[in-house]
Amino acid sequence: MPLLLLDLDNTLIDRTGAFKAWAEWFLSEIGAPAYDVDWLLDVDADGLTDRWDVAEAIRDRYAIRASIVDMVDELFEGMIEHTRFDPMVGAALRIAADAGWIPVIVTNGSTRMQEAKIRRTGLDRFVADWVISEEVDCRKPNPRIFEIAAERARLRLRGAWMIGDSPESDIGGAAGLGLPSIWIRRGREWTERRFAPTRAVNGVIQAVAAVMSLAHSR
Repeated sequence: MPLLLLDLDNTLIDRTGAFKAWAEWFLSEIGAPAYDVDWLLDVDADGLTDRWDVAEAIRDRYAIRASIVDMVDELFEGMIEHTRFDPMVGAALRIAADAGWIPVIVTNGSTRMQEAKIRRTGLDRFVADWVISEEVDCRKPNPRIFEIAAERARLRLRGAWMIGDSPESDIGGAAGLGLPSIWIRRGREWTERRFAPTRAVNGVIQAVAAVMSLAHSR
């Protein structure tokens, strides 16, 4: 049974869409101009900016009196509330599982946030397990986090595939282990010269289909 390693944010779920939806709601609530959503997206940097720094920037810009802790909690709850799981993605994972693949999520991020997304969306019903960087004190592309995923599934990494949207964390991580990978483009072109994905596609449903097709032909 081969291992199917999957990124979470902007792969299995639309993390950018969830943050934008929250940002639009938040701006409306505080009476700020709607065009400030672009500023919020820049500050968020696709989730790469520390939540405490995002919260501090928001408090400073809008002179919000709430404590930094309350603002961080608002970011957490807002993201969870606006995160959605596409049932078609679930169907693709079911098809992969029926074909013998073992899906395991490998994600960077805080345990509290990432596990809440997985459980509250119902994504936990479609995967065998998950590994979160904060929990294991190891981040992609470090090979160890992928090894932990294999250990939890009681499988070897040999024969595994990686699906993700990050060139460095997901595709670079797979390349470091000699694993094939599928890159989620998200409207981008591949520019990294040190390594490359086995194939680039537009979404996770196409990625899962590509893995099953390409693995079968190897």
